[in-house]
Order: sequence, then structure tokens, then C-alpha cells
Amino acid sequence: MQLLTRKFTIKDYYKMAESGILTESDRVELIRGEIVEMSPISPKHAACVIRLNAILSEKLRKRALRSIQNPIQLDDTSEPQPDVVLLKNPIDTYRKRLPQPADIFLIIEVADTSVKYDREVKIPLYAEANIPEVWLVDVNNNCVEMYRQPTANGYQNMQKFTGEESLSILAFPDVIIKVNEII
Repeated sequence: MQLLTRKFTIKDYYKMAESGILTESDRVELIRGEIVEMSPISPKHAACVIRLNAILSEKLRKRALRSIQNPIQLDDTSEPQPDVVLLKNPIDTYRKRLPQPADIFLIIEVADTSVKYDREVKIPLYAEANIPEVWLVDVNNNCVEMYRQPTANGYQNMQKFTGEESLSILAFPDVIIKVNEII
């Protein structure tokens, strides 16, 4: 027997918030029409996000905007909240709408307990939305997975970096960051 499920749109999602079904204290995101509870943020995870914000702030200055744990709108059924997003300027673009795929240089997901979910659900979703680059920072295994060349079937290029190895941002190749700086 197949269960029937109801998928929600972003419009439905916001109506639930307006009516009080979802509250600001609910740590949820809309993924492929399903409301998904987000993992709690551990101290290790939080410290990594803070470090990434500081590093990117220093290295990029005003070349890109940094959005920390804020929603992005990928389509009518997905509004994830990545840990870090590098966005195109100007900031006023986002006064009346959430960032969308064409606005995004890089998404960074920091994973403590959510590695499998991020790798199997969110990263393919980002590829389908044509996000040019995604980093998955695995704080337990002290590594960064870099995903590039998005297609509807996933990213065509994945590289794993550890220790003293360096990464550069596709949109800003002059910005070099060592894995040890991040983790």
C-alpha cells in the first residue's frame, strides 16, 4: 500500500508561519515540498560557521555578501537554510525577495550529525538548482568536500581536501583557504 503525502509550496509554508502552525523557534526548512526539522547546532558546528564567516569576511572584503544560516529560495518547493552563502551584490537586491540560484556564488554546509543528509539530499538539490559550487565541511572527519559543475543529475566534479591542503573559490580564484583554517 502506498501512502499519500501532501507536498507544500513556499506559499503554503509561509501561510503556516503566518497562522502560527510554524513559529520562529521551529528549526525547519522546506525541502522538495516537505518540512524538514534541522539538526541542533553543536558547539563544534557553531565554531566552524563563525570561523568561516571571519575568514570570508577578511579575504573577500566587499566583493561578495555573506549570508549566515539564512534561507534561500531554490524553486517553489525548496527553501533551505545553508550555513554560509556567498551572494552577489548589491545587498538591496534582497530587501523584497530571498536570494535565488542566480544570486549565489557558493554554498557552504557545515555538518556534524547531518553529513549523510547534506550529501544525499541537499547537495543534489543544489546541483539541480544550478548552484555553481558547494562545500561540505565535515567537522568530525576534518575535511572539506568541494562540489562543482552542477547538472540535473548531481555535481560532475567532487574533490576532498584535508589538513594543510588549500581550496579556492570558483568565483574568486585568488582567495585561497586552507582546510586547517576552517576546521
